[in-house]
Amino acid sequence: MTTKVYINDLAIFLPNEPVSNDDIEKVLGLVGGAPSRSRKLVLRNNGIKTRHYAIDPRTGKYTHNNARMAAEAIKTLCKTSGTRLEELECICCGTSSPDQLKPAHGQMVHGELRCPPCEVVTTAGVCGSGMTAMKYAYMNIALGLSKNAVASGSEFASSFMRGANFEPEIMARIENLEKHPALAFEKDFLRWMLSDGSGAALLSKTPNADGPSLRIDWIENISYAGDMPVCMYSGAVKQEDGYLQGWRESVDPLDIIKWNYLAVKQDARLLDEHIMNISVDKALAACVKKHKLKMEDYAWFLPHYSSEYFRSRLFNAMERNGLSIPYERWFSNLTARGNVGSASIYLIIEEIFHSGKLKQGDKILCYIPESARFSICYMQLTVV
Repeated sequence: MTTKVYINDLAIFLPNEPVSNDDIEKVLGLVGGAPSRSRKLVLRNNGIKTRHYAIDPRTGKYTHNNARMAAEAIKTLCKTSGTRLEELECICCGTSSPDQLKPAHGQMVHGELRCPPCEVVTTAGVCGSGMTAMKYAYMNIALGLSKNAVASGSEFASSFMRGANFEPEIMARIENLEKHPALAFEKDFLRWMLSDGSGAALLSKTPNADGPSLRIDWIENISYAGDMPVCMYSGAVKQEDGYLQGWRESVDPLDIIKWNYLAVKQDARLLDEHIMNISVDKALAACVKKHKLKMEDYAWFLPHYSSEYFRSRLFNAMERNGLSIPYERWFSNLTARGNVGSASIYLIIEEIFHSGKLKQGDKILCYIPESARFSICYMQLTVV
């Protein structure tokens, strides 16, 4: 028999002051010495007004790395929840942008926290990695292996997106006599989409005695990689036949820098074509069937979509499947916080948890898509 699991508190960390749309290139830098031609189009579609970067806008130097941002959120979480770092039994950290290949991201966060020995787990991926960390923490408590656990999602996206990172590629294009050397859209548009930050949740086998908690009813992580091609990737280049060539397969190591293998890239057309079918027609429909869900039971829908462009498309796909939830029951902070990948769902839940909007018995449905090779997560919470 499994134990019930509760989220008793959440905390976030967003580095430095918010950066407006007009100031992005002042912080990240220009590519090839010229303003981006896709910036205004992408920003108009994604609806993001402000975001945060772990970069000092005056000096251009980094102010935090990924592990430090995750640790800051966990430290704040322990302070606000009245939990001592020494009491933590399990730390689960998800990210798509670790500071190094080895050691694992979770161990680096543990090192920043300087807390006693405990179980530490790292989950990899993109947006879904924060939720695989959450599910590991959830299962650990549900099985009685730990009395408490912390789950986190954190991103250091700006480290991929600085203008200087793309200079070797622009120079290579010039050397190849391209008439108008410019950054490919698959790389450039993500510079206006992604940003930095972290979030953390404290999970326990007992709910708060003097305030609300969120009971985790279930978490479903579903991968469609067996049916779908790669859509978002880093550390590789996609060949014409669809093969994803990793950076270690490069014949000339200098090509890794020259053609920017390490940049984050996304096939926007592939995403646009498939994400709603995978998210709603397949994944949500599967959850409805498995858990016998009724959309009218949900007081809140917390979607992590990467862009406001997908807001109406998500609503229409749900309505088409007879699974609609009215807009007035949706809650998102994308426009103010930005798209922080694996941390985004933590930022969303943290804000509504502390907003005073939740009532005892409210059911919440969370939606976290990952385009990398199309994995979808849904989670149901109940306010207790």
